[in-house]
Amino acid sequence: MQLLERRFALAANRTTVRTEIVAGVTTFLTMAYIIFVQPAVLSAAGMDFGAVLTATCLATALATVLMALMANYPIAVAPGMGHNFFFAYSVIIGMKVPWPVALGSVAIAGTIFILTASVGLRERLITAIPASIKHAIAAGIGLLIATIGLQWSGLIVASPGTLTTLGNLHSKAVLLALGGLILSAILMARRVPGAFLWGILATTFIGLPLGIVQYHGVVSTPPSIAPTLLKLDVMGAFAPAMIPVVLVFFFLALFDSVGTLVGVATQAGLMRDGTLPRARQALLADAIGTVAGATLGSSTVTAYIESGAGVAAGGRTGLTSLVVAGLFLISLFFYPLVQMIGGGYVSGGATLYPVIAPPLILVGTMMIGGMRHVEWDDPTEAVPAFLTLVVMPLAVSITEGVAFGLLSYSILKLASGRGREVHPLIYVFAVLFLGRYMFLR
Repeated sequence: MQLLERRFALAANRTTVRTEIVAGVTTFLTMAYIIFVQPAVLSAAGMDFGAVLTATCLATALATVLMALMANYPIAVAPGMGHNFFFAYSVIIGMKVPWPVALGSVAIAGTIFILTASVGLRERLITAIPASIKHAIAAGIGLLIATIGLQWSGLIVASPGTLTTLGNLHSKAVLLALGGLILSAILMARRVPGAFLWGILATTFIGLPLGIVQYHGVVSTPPSIAPTLLKLDVMGAFAPAMIPVVLVFFFLALFDSVGTLVGVATQAGLMRDGTLPRARQALLADAIGTVAGATLGSSTVTAYIESGAGVAAGGRTGLTSLVVAGLFLISLFFYPLVQMIGGGYVSGGATLYPVIAPPLILVGTMMIGGMRHVEWDDPTEAVPAFLTLVVMPLAVSITEGVAFGLLSYSILKLASGRGREVHPLIYVFAVLFLGRYMFLR
């Protein structure tokens, strides 16, 4: 106890070991859905399901321990929602990039994150990106995730005449997904910690007798990480066509990390005169975790906003994060359960994921709220934000959404005589994206 007190300054932060443990368990319950979602998403892009599970748990544990020891914050770090879908659906499936090259891009973005810690580039980029575009990026990612969730549930299916249409509501897989969606939404509305996890587990148990979920067991030795360990292709990621991909990985990590750190730290009362003490150490933990995760076989890791649940339970120090890390390591031994939950169900020739789909749809609802801050009465702000928002899910590409947003923002500001409102870096990125469309497509 004395060691923990000295290492984490529990008394100074007005907390106890018991409180920190409860907070850690609470945070874990709210974010444990990533254990099931991450392997399902990355395996859809051709990666080994079991290896991704192991990489997810190890990368989360490592990055969260770094957050605990380097910054002493009650903030967990894990593969980011949105990052994983960009990695799998936009880069690997959409651009037909081999997954080792995509992992190399993640590692390069994380390395840039580390190298720019001392030159202030990250702070300049945060200032440069217009607030309307920042909100639209988060909301667009949410819509992309929700769109995939609707497809995985079978609620929305392809239609030749209208692109998409409503699925078969009499299908037992669709009904199961709807039930999971309703249950999870009710638990969210009642502010039950771990609403997503309880919804996933309830849907799994209901799906077993229906034959939608196949029983594989509960506990086993952790799956081998060999299929993804050290398989990243860094040199392949230096190809000119990959530059925008690396930039988007970098931007997403930047926005997610800073936004989450500030949000959770404010909730915990850790901000001092509008600044976050040890912010550099916290961001460095994120960046190191991302590089390590790519080496293991995971997409970008980032600070989790779900850490706010642990803060609400009283967590104030890195001891909370250590508890979360330990629980993710224990989760490695529940591979059969993860395989059972994350496995697909073939219905009508399509593979559905009715157990995983509901959390994806609800994540979308959580991420779209920032659009209320857009200045809708100003076309130079509204049009770029709208294009960013709608292009992402329709093109199934975060890169294209960001590109359309920054290009239209630059053009509209210049054409309306308000070009000085645009940071020079935005013009640089707009030109880069324009060159990409002109010469690389």
